[in-house]
Amino acid sequence: MNETKPLKAAGKLSRRTFMIGLPVVLAACQTSQPGGPVASGGGMGGAPVIDQGFATMYGPITDEPFPIAAIDLTKINPRFYRQVVNLPSEINAEPGTIVVDPYNHFLYLVFENGTALRYGVGVGRQGFAWSGDATIQAKQQWPKWHPPKEMMARDPEAAKWPDGMPGGPGNPLGARALYLYQGKVDTLYRIHGTTQPWSIGKSLSSGCIRMMNQDIIDLYSRTPIGTRVKVLGNSTPDPVAVYDSKGGARPDPEPASTAGYVPVPPDSVHG
Repeated sequence: MNETKPLKAAGKLSRRTFMIGLPVVLAACQTSQPGGPVASGGGMGGAPVIDQGFATMYGPITDEPFPIAAIDLTKINPRFYRQVVNLPSEINAEPGTIVVDPYNHFLYLVFENGTALRYGVGVGRQGFAWSGDATIQAKQQWPKWHPPKEMMARDPEAAKWPDGMPGGPGNPLGARALYLYQGKVDTLYRIHGTTQPWSIGKSLSSGCIRMMNQDIIDLYSRTPIGTRVKVLGNSTPDPVAVYDSKGGARPDPEPASTAGYVPVPPDSVHG
């Protein structure tokens, strides 16, 4: 269950475009690895001392429509903090591709020269229910959540939202959502934020691929419409089963376009 199999690459980022943006990417991540996630020794009461670079990366965000609280990093394994790593040799993907490794609870944004920006993720049952190649054809900030009929029938709180729960601090999809399609077909596979940061690095009973809100905001800013995604695994797609059990995290209708697809890292990102 912990093994991943090599898959052929999907997507391509031009070397010239990537090299223009690379200093910005590395600068944005530089504070993530100054000396390791957790400093040696302990703080008051023996609590671990979190490296200041990570503390800043996962600090509060106040310029969003809804405030995002700082993450208590002492509750998350440091291996799941956002950081630049060498891409595992068994993963074969072009620069600019997102690779989801649900079994190891990692998501990679592939760079050149065998490196990647790695994020920790929490994986719900539906995160293991689909695998393959797709593209991001819809993105939403503070997305609406559509609970399925089965959930509304058994959960009075879910039943309050027959037309969808508006985005906000209590919405289970968090601050951002990325929607994966194969051609024009919605895979019903989602990468989104969470209201439960403690769940990162864990397998869960429900949901798809969840990230800390600070991380999904960062990834969202780096991945335009048309970004290629590879989900590792040997699962057979079952979109109906995924939708019925995953909480109906479908996007609100909006036009999708892949014209001019060039995944350029932004000039500035949170963290």
